[in-house]
Amino acid sequence: MRTYKNLKVWEKATALTLQVYAATKCFPKDEAYGLTAQVRRAAVSVPSNIAEGSERKSDKDFTRFLRMANGSLAELETQLYIAMKLAYLEEGAYMHLLQASHEIRKMINGLTSGLEATTASTEDWRLKTGD
Repeated sequence: MRTYKNLKVWEKATALTLQVYAATKCFPKDEAYGLTAQVRRAAVSVPSNIAEGSERKSDKDFTRFLRMANGSLAELETQLYIAMKLAYLEEGAYMHLLQASHEIRKMINGLTSGLEATTASTEDWRLKTGD
């Protein structure tokens, strides 16, 4: 049975979210409802989309949610870059979070490719058999 809790990519995305929360604790208080909240929402969105997609009935739906998770990673990376440029985040911390994000992106892309290949072969089989 497929469950998000068994996915390494979900575990890594959750770990990244916890790291982002820790890193944003030092952001200025006047950013609490601005950049801090946006960065945290983007981070939470990644494992959330992976989890939601994995619980869908089809690989096609799961793939769609994985693409949304990738979009959230791009959003997160942009916001972290802005935070670094504003000197809210040290460059070393930024690079660490960016590296984790890139690793997750590779995992998502690999999973997406596998799901797309499965979907394509299933659709080919249906076309050949008339199902």
